[in-house]
Amino acid sequence: MSATAALAIFVVAFVLIATEKVDKVKVVLIAAGAMALLGLIPGDEVFFSEHEGIDWNVIFLLLGMMIIVGIIKQTGIFDYLAIWAAKRSRGRPYRLLVMLMAITAIASPFLDNVTTIMLVAPVTLVVCGRLQIPAQPYLIAEVLASNIGGAATLIGDPPNIIIGSRAGLSFNDFLVHMTPIVVIIFAAFTLLCWPLFRRSFRYNPDRVAEVMALQESRAITDRALLARCLAVLALVILGFGLHSVLHVEPSIVALLGAGAMILVARTEVNDVLKEVEWPTLVFFMGLFVMVGGLVHTGVIETFGGWAVETVGDNFFGAATALLFGSAVLGAFFDNIPYTATMAPIVEGLAAEAPDPGTGRALWWSFALGADFSGNGTAVAASANVVALGIAARNGQRISFWEFTRYGIIVTLLTTLMAWGYVYLRYFA
Repeated sequence: MSATAALAIFVVAFVLIATEKVDKVKVVLIAAGAMALLGLIPGDEVFFSEHEGIDWNVIFLLLGMMIIVGIIKQTGIFDYLAIWAAKRSRGRPYRLLVMLMAITAIASPFLDNVTTIMLVAPVTLVVCGRLQIPAQPYLIAEVLASNIGGAATLIGDPPNIIIGSRAGLSFNDFLVHMTPIVVIIFAAFTLLCWPLFRRSFRYNPDRVAEVMALQESRAITDRALLARCLAVLALVILGFGLHSVLHVEPSIVALLGAGAMILVARTEVNDVLKEVEWPTLVFFMGLFVMVGGLVHTGVIETFGGWAVETVGDNFFGAATALLFGSAVLGAFFDNIPYTATMAPIVEGLAAEAPDPGTGRALWWSFALGADFSGNGTAVAASANVVALGIAARNGQRISFWEFTRYGIIVTLLTTLMAWGYVYLRYFA
């Protein structure tokens, strides 16, 4: 009965978010409150449980990076990069799109997807403003590219960190098994972007001529502050990269970086806090509680267990179920808590495999499905929600369905290619 109630609340909330008839922050707060009130998630676990409550690592990572980006923006570096990108692409929409996507995809395997989007999105908004073109297609493409690129390494996407820890997979394991297919899929996605977004491409020769005449170096307003900020940012990125060595959570690194950034910028804290996307943070908190209710009542585990049981001892069938099942379920339930919930099920299934190679194939299938599910809907991954929040705040609103209709196409493409890769590499 509790599972039914939790699923009903989640479905109603998801429909309201998808139809956008009610503000999404209000929806998740009411839904989360209803789950807590009905006892579908224990009150003490909402704030303290690692798998059934608010993921404070994500919340404080977002908060820290919002502060860092807000201070860096004061230096004019985003204007500099925007003018540079516009001039290198000569204002050609598709060329500019590919350039921004490539930057995003290259950064994502080494930074988490949220950090990458928070660094690239402001540049995108400025360059689109300079060229007087809509920013929505570029932001959507960057998020999709980030979710694809982040799958390449152990630290590029939170589900990979969870899987690597549970399965005993190293950074090099991910490089060998995940990076090749990610590179192929990104190349295919780059080609797909032309028919996907071509109706949105606009070329304004007058604006391009004006931008080409600009000197990007003049966009930097405070070179001394920029030097200090870049030094702090470099240390933050280094901290992210050394996560597995230092054993310091990315959220702590981001908060330390935010504090250091405030010190070197000598700015007022109240001015900095104005740059924080508070509605986005609150939305995440409510969403985590909603998903926690599904985890606590066994909804996600039931769906995952049922999918695995239906394939019996057909391990290619199990890999297929994990890949496609994760791509679908992760798109609706947020791929981070979904991965944490399903990991024990996959571990048990891998233990029943006839040899270690087959067991590892199940883990890679699960990783590919969980990573690529982040493109499925507008709420399937943290980077998606953050990008939509940034876009809305800057007057470039992206609706749930505007993002999701592209996300579904890309998820289908990536999942099918990943399925062929799994078959050829592990089962053929």
